[in-house]
Amino acid sequence: MQRIAKLTTAASLLALISLSFSACSNGGGADSKDSLVAATVNGKNIMLSEVEQNVSRQAGGKQSQLSQLELAQARLQVLGSLIQREVLFQRAEKEKSLPTEDQVTAFINQQKQQSGMTDDDFKKNLAAEGMTEESLREDARKNIAIANLQDKYSSKVTVSDKEVEDFYNGNRERFVSSRGVALAMIVADPADNAAQGITQNDAKSDAEAKLKIDGVFQQLKGGADFATVARAKTEDVNSLARGGDLGFATEDDLKQNGFPPELITRLFGSMQAGDTTEPIRFSTGKWYVFKIAEKRSQTENLTLESPGVRPQITQALMNQRKEILKAALLEVAINEARISNKLATTMLDTPSNLGLRPASPGAATSTPAPAATATQQAPAATSSPAAATSPKADVSPKP
Repeated sequence: MQRIAKLTTAASLLALISLSFSACSNGGGADSKDSLVAATVNGKNIMLSEVEQNVSRQAGGKQSQLSQLELAQARLQVLGSLIQREVLFQRAEKEKSLPTEDQVTAFINQQKQQSGMTDDDFKKNLAAEGMTEESLREDARKNIAIANLQDKYSSKVTVSDKEVEDFYNGNRERFVSSRGVALAMIVADPADNAAQGITQNDAKSDAEAKLKIDGVFQQLKGGADFATVARAKTEDVNSLARGGDLGFATEDDLKQNGFPPELITRLFGSMQAGDTTEPIRFSTGKWYVFKIAEKRSQTENLTLESPGVRPQITQALMNQRKEILKAALLEVAINEARISNKLATTMLDTPSNLGLRPASPGAATSTPAPAATATQQAPAATSSPAAATSPKADVSPKP
């Protein structure tokens, strides 16, 4: 049965880009950036040093490659995301939606478990990103508080049976159960994947990759849970948090993503849901083990009473309304807050260089490309829910 496409937040915030900040006070550059205020929200300071710490974790030390205009654009957008986050957090404080210390601890432990890291590796990873356990707890506290605040309003959302039926009747052509398979995978990659965030169990040669995938296969043969092993061992960052889940794929999807013909024949032939392949090496040099989570032998139209259709439409309509409520909550919170963006003011005061010091030697001078965005924090309205017609699997292997 086709899955209804997930609704995502339309108003996304900038994925944090590392920057080096100059003095932005009207007084000039004598002050340390640690003492400079980038913005205030209801009297609460957001420091330039705080902005820099957040953005530098995502930069990999490559801020010198950004032009001055890219730096200016990134700084404003990054600070904007922090302002919105602070506005929502203060609103959560006001409405008594803060988490307990036990809830913060549980949240962090869940993150550790999903990462598959040991405590020591987790601490090393924090240090590498310039964070302490205290700053991690504060970050988690804000995330949970904002989620609690949003849930306080969105939990009242309801969807009637008539709305579900109207949506189905207006979109019948979208509800098709295509012939295909839902797959999960575990990957052993002979390349160094440290830059992609794989810091544990990362094979760095053909021999290490083969040894690793054989060990994974033996674990699975011994009855180990596939998703658990995937979270601990896979070297695919896109599917790691989902326990290796790739989603649903048709035969054409697999062909377009470089799956060997003989593997496709097996997946659509004798293999059944729950079966796992032996280790298979793709032309990229990576080793894979696949599991069939679900198998559909033929394409058929779905009715409103087909298993899962009504609940999925209901959930999609609810998610849409919740996202709209989140956007409304943010808008109201911002309107009621006293916000002073000192960085933006400084840029207006110094338009010749937008408040920036000269770019570092070797910095890019080309026209700045549009900044990347990430769907986090500030929510907004999204498009109407829709059922996917032929969703592409999130498969990684390619020739």
